[in-house]
Amino acid sequence: APFVMELPSYHLPSPRNVLRSTVDRGWDFVKRATTIILISSIVLWFLQSYGFVNGAIAAVEDNNTSLLAGLGKLLAWIFYPLGWIGEMGWKATVATATGLIAKEEVVMTMGSLYNYAGELSESGNEIWSLVAADFGPVRAYSFMIFQLLCAPCFAAIGAIKREMGSRKWTVITIAYMCGFAYAVSMIVYQL
Repeated sequence: APFVMELPSYHLPSPRNVLRSTVDRGWDFVKRATTIILISSIVLWFLQSYGFVNGAIAAVEDNNTSLLAGLGKLLAWIFYPLGWIGEMGWKATVATATGLIAKEEVVMTMGSLYNYAGELSESGNEIWSLVAADFGPVRAYSFMIFQLLCAPCFAAIGAIKREMGSRKWTVITIAYMCGFAYAVSMIVYQL
């Protein structure tokens, strides 16, 4: 016998249901994102504020002697072909790592690493000279392209895993995105 299924009649959802669903999902995202961003900001602050002084962990004044700088310098060599060298190399590496937590973290990380002590205007013009001294146009393009093409934040990676239904394909997708971002950024910087 042939399979027969009766479908309900289609109709537009009510504005009340759409609004309720939108608010619920939006609030859920804000709670999860805020939690992740808050925790990562606290960890970033700790790593940036403390370092080894005379063999013990203590507060440091200079970013370059912090635990965060040590971790960034440990991994910075990976990005040398992209032009992320010198003082900006470890800062760009750390910003990239925090960008995996949430892309908004890249801006927050760069702001705290280039620690302008005064009050910033809405345009942020006060910090541009500090960033421009490290980056330069080609390095800045390399950095921005990498950030735009690299793997998305953890929340989006979770959505990819849910949609793919496989850890293997999720890893392949993320590896492809990171590899593609690396290749394009290297081409931009090297050529």
